[in-house]
Amino acid sequence: MAGRIGIIFDMDGVLYRGSEPVEGARELVRFLKENGIPFIFLTNNSTKDPAMYREKLLSMGIDVPEEAIVTSGLATRLYMEGHFEPGKVFVVGGKGLRMEMERLGWGVIDVDGARNGLWREVKYVVVGLDPDLTYEKLKYAALAIRDGAKFIGTNPDTTYPAEEGLYPGAGSIIAALKASTGVEPLIIGKPNEPAYEVAKGKLDAEEVWMVGDRLDTDIAFARRFGMKAILVLTGVSTLKDVEETGIKPDLALPSVRELLDYLKVTLGAPK
Repeated sequence: MAGRIGIIFDMDGVLYRGSEPVEGARELVRFLKENGIPFIFLTNNSTKDPAMYREKLLSMGIDVPEEAIVTSGLATRLYMEGHFEPGKVFVVGGKGLRMEMERLGWGVIDVDGARNGLWREVKYVVVGLDPDLTYEKLKYAALAIRDGAKFIGTNPDTTYPAEEGLYPGAGSIIAALKASTGVEPLIIGKPNEPAYEVAKGKLDAEEVWMVGDRLDTDIAFARRFGMKAILVLTGVSTLKDVEETGIKPDLALPSVRELLDYLKVTLGAPK
């Protein structure tokens, strides 16, 4: 039974909020590893790359290999490598996304280069969550998109959960560029197919469970691709949101701590 099930976990709002782990997250990961249940972490956040997320998780006592972590920035790079011709990239995003775009080897034009007119050479504008967002970044991104550059968004999340509450997400920045250019972006992350292609290639399982905190990305993602949809209530979406949106999970749990109990019952493992 354990070899048949594979689990995809979102990260922000599921395993932790900000730098604080959700109660039960460490125990759940330990249980999965001890019982040989395959799993990956699939986050729509692109501010860190997998190596950086591994370090963050280690600081919270959660030890997983880098290969088990997929970010929307990594998924974006892999999709671009497989579907597009090389061309200069302009990035609106955090350090993790910039690193992934540099790994493409196509050339990244920064704000200084854009000021000198190099925005006209940009072939791809890639946009994710940017903690250091400036008007100048938005300006040159909009100019490049209006000049014909391909508009790519890492993920559609308008918010993300942190210690103080919900912060503006990548979707908010993407919305500003959509409004200022009239161009619809290609979105890579959940609930879209490019993210599923990457996740499926990393998870060897007959039945896949998706565990997330957002109805519009995680649960919609599970529904779209035939996965078991499990909502945890430690992040963005609430049971009231389920009623209002009509996006229904197969299972709603207070947190991953209860998911651990559910898994033990499902697999017949000792408590």
